[in-house]
Amino acid sequence: MPVNWTSLLTVGLSLLHFALAASVTLHVLMTKRNPGSAVAWIGLAWLSPVIGSVLYALLGINRVRRRARTLSEGGNPLLEPPPAGGDREDHLAPLEFAGRRITRRCVATGNDIRILVNGDAAYPEMLAAIDAATRSVALSSYIFRSDRAGEPFIRALINARERGVEVRVLIDGYGAGYLWSGTYHRLRLARVPVARFLHSAMPWRMPFLNLRTHRKILIVDGAIAFTGGLNIGAENLLSTHPRYPVHDTHFRVVGPVVSQLSEAFAELWTFTTRETLTDSIWCPPLQAAGESTARVVTSGPDQDLEKIEFLVLSAVACARSSIQIMTPYFLPDDRIITALALAAIRGVTVDIVLPKSSNHPTVDWSTRAHVEPLLIAGCRIWTHSLPFDHSKLLTVDGIWCFIGSANWDMRSFRLNFEINLEVYHSALVEQVSAIIQSNRKSRLMLSDLSRRSLPVRLRDSAARLMLPYL
Repeated sequence: MPVNWTSLLTVGLSLLHFALAASVTLHVLMTKRNPGSAVAWIGLAWLSPVIGSVLYALLGINRVRRRARTLSEGGNPLLEPPPAGGDREDHLAPLEFAGRRITRRCVATGNDIRILVNGDAAYPEMLAAIDAATRSVALSSYIFRSDRAGEPFIRALINARERGVEVRVLIDGYGAGYLWSGTYHRLRLARVPVARFLHSAMPWRMPFLNLRTHRKILIVDGAIAFTGGLNIGAENLLSTHPRYPVHDTHFRVVGPVVSQLSEAFAELWTFTTRETLTDSIWCPPLQAAGESTARVVTSGPDQDLEKIEFLVLSAVACARSSIQIMTPYFLPDDRIITALALAAIRGVTVDIVLPKSSNHPTVDWSTRAHVEPLLIAGCRIWTHSLPFDHSKLLTVDGIWCFIGSANWDMRSFRLNFEINLEVYHSALVEQVSAIIQSNRKSRLMLSDLSRRSLPVRLRDSAARLMLPYL
């Protein structure tokens, strides 16, 4: 009797599908906290034979968190006593306490923090700092192009290395170019220590496609730092009139809090390369330089999971008079939507400023389907036209601001490695507020949402289903 190879192949594939889908189901049940995410992955594994299981293996398993645990002592910091410190006596004292408990860092007093608008203002100061470096340069960026903006940085880093300065450069394995990174190869050819975050030329050895380092940090001699939302690319040089200009806000930081930025860079460098940066050239003693009180808040899918989101929730809960938000992408989860809505209901003025059109249309569609509860609660949502603004800013009650790399979406809060700086200083907060208020051009109303046609509403709602990965 001849062997029916077609039937055997069908049975074999069916058994493979059952084994893979069952394995995915068991893993999801043991590791996923969010019921919606768990149901989605299980459904995909069973309804998309083999392909669904492969997608889960690539995108659904947080291997980064498991790897991070091997590099740290573990434990739950929220169950440990917070570090001593904190002398606030106003209504933001609980926020300061929460920050200590969430981050395990104390606020650092005596910092000077200055706003730099766009690459036109930031790049010259960053390059001058690199050129003046005598001991060390640490640079991390999500995007670092070898273009009109990036070339001067590449030359400055190579020159610093040649004159004996210790240089470390970390660029994202996807954002800085997955297939080819001219910056990486130029620096490596010049023997500048450079690493690509979670990158492999072979896709099957890169199971971290959706986990990126979004941090933007430059630290020179362990004493002068630059951080914020600014990548390194010609689109940020507005004075040169690029085809697709990107407006952004960056910050120059001097003072004791720079040590926390140095520590954050060193941790991610060690995570990527296993090299430790413990010498005093990377983190020297620092003196007071200004009037700002600040603290670094890091977040990532490792031991820092959800820390930025937790601090945002704490700040919203403590607000009494005003909350001002400016972000290029606004797709937070229901916890933040509810917290902002409740703040508006209790009388806090909540202003959210977004681009009318971002550089990701799918995000814009999802946002329109996501913000109705905020408008119903009394939050005010404003939009601004081009150029696209990439700034990420938050102020509370004219006293406190939150600045850095994190967008208001689940990718930044849950998946990316991000770094923000919380600052208590009314003078700086006033300047940040002025930037936010200057971008309040058109107000989005409930009537604008209701006027969308049925096909548009269906499109927006369908796009919102991808919220966890946009």
